Amino acid sequence: MSQQVNLFEDSDEAAKFRDAMTEKLLKDGMITTPAVETAFRTVPRHAFAPAGTSLEAVYNADESLVTKLDQHGAALSSISAPFIQARMIEQAELRPGLRVLEIGSGGYNAALLAEVVGPEGRVVSVDIDAEVTDRARVALETTGYGDRVTVVRADAQQGLSGYGRFAATIVTVGAWDISPAWLDQLAPIGMLVVPLRMGGVTRSIAFRREADHLVSESAEVCGFVPMQGTGQHKERVFELPDANSHHVRLRFDDAVPDDLGRLDGVLATRRTEVWSGVTIPHGTSFADLHLWNAGFLPGFCQVAAEDGTELAAERGQWFPYGCVRDDSFAYLAVRPALDGAGVEFGARAYGPHGELPATAMVEQIQAWDRHGRPAPTIGYWPTGSDDTALPEGAAVLTKTHGRVTISWPTAG
Repeated sequence: MSQQVNLFEDSDEAAKFRDAMTEKLLKDGMITTPAVETAFRTVPRHAFAPAGTSLEAVYNADESLVTKLDQHGAALSSISAPFIQARMIEQAELRPGLRVLEIGSGGYNAALLAEVVGPEGRVVSVDIDAEVTDRARVALETTGYGDRVTVVRADAQQGLSGYGRFAATIVTVGAWDISPAWLDQLAPIGMLVVPLRMGGVTRSIAFRREADHLVSESAEVCGFVPMQGTGQHKERVFELPDANSHHVRLRFDDAVPDDLGRLDGVLATRRTEVWSGVTIPHGTSFADLHLWNAGFLPGFCQVAAEDGTELAAERGQWFPYGCVRDDSFAYLAVRPALDGAGVEFGARAYGPHGELPATAMVEQIQAWDRHGRPAPTIGYWPTGSDDTALPEGAAVLTKTHGRVTISWPTAG
């Protein structure tokens, strides 16, 4: 039988769940330092969860908890999954006595930060939503962190006057760009940890300054509720209906191809397949392939299929990334390889000239493989940075306040 949350009341049962969650985070390598371990064993996550949530759900290391929905049922605010909270706090390389800014409030993560920086440190947590900040403030006061965390309602894109600079800033909402205000309020050798969206692919990136730009020290796969306010960036979604009025949706984060109307009726065309010869064993991560394609594959998009479509019936044989060329689109596909111990990457495509986007995608898969499937270095170059210093051969994504570069080391 599941155990129900009693908000603000800790118990031996909750402590057992909390310790089990922490042990899993240690085993999985999400927690790597004693200070972060202590924080996760100490802070009662259930005190920040929605009423009625089971202890099993609250202390599931891999699951977020939605705390607010919009009128369409989309998440506006959530308590992030413990595994990514742990990784981001580790990425920030905090120590006792530091001042930390959290952008995107909820209370629980701020309490974890307060434990890590200790009584001599300080945490400021800011959110644009009054309902979110009010709820976080009450939970922090009730759990004993009210005098160590300052909760502010504001649009963090505009900066926080009167708070000075911070040794670390941790952004806990999905960001399409980096606000100049965040850099103005970051200490010269401070760390900025931000879930940055690049072509629809998000990574939690730990950035430090290097001359006039930022350079990544680490990057983690993640997903976050998108930012609201002036930092909001809306994606462009194009729906492709099939013969039964079910839809495949193409979602564009950055550049949108010209005249997407040419894709009308594309799902009724014969499907094309092109295979790369590139294989990977089961259980091996290839998340950086998506980031490679986001940087180098023109017309890159995310793909989603409604139940009833041909793609939905083949889930497990493809991944939700694709690209568009004129009147055709392709998506990343896999088929069994390595005598059943792995898969081969390829592309399936719809449209009169489906071989064009399919071949383009396969060529990028092969290029990623030739480079040795490396981990990239990600840079952020604020407007006004030295253009001549952009790394040679890097993918460049233009943002509102600067540019992102994704650099891949050469094989060998």
